[in-house]
Amino acid sequence: MHYIPHTDEERRAMLAHIGVERIEDLFTAIPEKFRFPRLNLPAAVTEMEAMWELGALADANADVNHHACFLGAGAYNHYIPSLVDHIIRRGEFFTAYTPYQPEVSQGTLQAIFEFQSMMSALTGMEISTASHYDGATAFAEAALMAMAITQRPKVIISRAIHPHYRQVLRTYVQFRPNTEIVEAELANSIDLIDQHTACVCVQNPNFFGQLEDVGDLANRVHAAGGLFVTIVNPISLGLFKPPAEYGADIVVGEGQPLGIPLSFGGPYLGFFCTRREFMRRIPGRIVGETVDREGKRGYVLTLKTREQDIRREKATSNICTNQGLMALAACVYMSVMGKHGLRQAAHLCYQKAHYAADRIGKLDGWRVWTDKPFFNEFVVACPAPVKEINDYLLDEHDIIGGYDLGRDYPELQDHMLLCCTETNTREEIDALVEALAELA
Repeated sequence: MHYIPHTDEERRAMLAHIGVERIEDLFTAIPEKFRFPRLNLPAAVTEMEAMWELGALADANADVNHHACFLGAGAYNHYIPSLVDHIIRRGEFFTAYTPYQPEVSQGTLQAIFEFQSMMSALTGMEISTASHYDGATAFAEAALMAMAITQRPKVIISRAIHPHYRQVLRTYVQFRPNTEIVEAELANSIDLIDQHTACVCVQNPNFFGQLEDVGDLANRVHAAGGLFVTIVNPISLGLFKPPAEYGADIVVGEGQPLGIPLSFGGPYLGFFCTRREFMRRIPGRIVGETVDREGKRGYVLTLKTREQDIRREKATSNICTNQGLMALAACVYMSVMGKHGLRQAAHLCYQKAHYAADRIGKLDGWRVWTDKPFFNEFVVACPAPVKEINDYLLDEHDIIGGYDLGRDYPELQDHMLLCCTETNTREEIDALVEALAELA
C-alpha cells in the first residue's frame, strides 16, 4: 500500500489555488492520445508476493563470487575490505549528492578533501579534483583542458588506450570546430608532435596490460609546447613510479579498483590530477580547507566558478557533480589499505598474472605476448575464437574468461586479454590452465 500524504480535501484546495479542477488538467500540454495510455501490466500482487518473485529472479542470476573471474579490460574484481561498505552506508554519508552547502556537509566535504589528498600523493601530482563520472570522462576532460591551456587543436592518442576512452573523447569533440584527434602507435607518436599539438596521451599500463616505455616522451612534448596526459591504473601505483616522476602534466584514470564493486558497470569513479599551475583550469569540483570566523577548521567547494553550472559558454567544463559516494568509498579503501596494503595488493596482482602467463605460455597452441613487461593483464593468442573459448570456460568450468580483443582491434582476432587480481587463487589459475589445455 502506498503512503499518500495528502487528503482529497487538500488536493482539491491545491488544484483550486492554481486554477484547475482536476489532476488530469495538469497534463493538457501532452497530446491527448499520449496522456494516459493503457499499459499491459500483470495483475497487482501483495508486497510479500512481489518479494517472492524478485527473489526467484535474483536466484537465477549467476553469482560472480562462485566463479573464477579472469576478466578485466578496465573493470576489476578486487577484494574490498568490509569496513568500506559499513562506512559508506552510514546515514551521514549515504547520498550521491554533491555537498554544495558546506554548513551542513562538513563530514562529506572533509572526506572528499582527504580523497583529493590521497590521490595527489598516489599520482605524485600537486592537486586532484573531487572525481568524475568514470575514467573515460576524466580522460576526455583532460584532452579538452589541454586544448584550452595550449590553444591548440591537435590531440595525439595512443592506440593502446582503452577503446571506450577513445570513443568517449571523440564523442566530446565531434562538434568542436577544427579539433584533430590523431591515433597512432606510441612509437610513432613522437614523429607526429608539431606546433599544433595540444597534448600526447598515453595509458600506462596500457589497455593490453603492458608497461609503456615513455622514456623521453614528456620532454619532447614539452619542448614542442604541448602537455603530457597519462591514464593509469591506481592499483599499479602501489608498485611502479608515479606518473609525475616521468613528466605527466595531467593524470587520469578509473578509480573503480579502489574499493568499488563491479556492479554491472557502474557507478564508477574517474580521478583527475594535475599540476598546481593549472588549478583554475580544472573541470569539476575541488574541496579546499579553510577556517571559519572562530578560527575552526572547515571545508568548502573552492576554485570553481558559478558559470560552470549555469553558463555553458563561460564554463571550463560542464561537469559539476558526480557520484560523491564513490569518492568516499575510494577514500575509505585507501585509508584502510594504507601504502603497504596497496603495495601488497599490487604485488599479488603482478605475481599471479605472471604465474598464469607463464603456465599458459607453455601450452601447445597458445602464445602469450612477452615483448613488453606487464602488470596484471596480458594478451594471449588463442587457437580458436575467443567467444567459443569463453563459452566453454563458463559452461563447463564456471570460469569467466578474458576479453575478446577482436571486438576493438580487427587485427587481433582470436586474441584474449586475461587479468589476474589478488582475488584469484592458485587453484583457480591452475583450473584455468587445465581447461585451456583441453582446447588446444
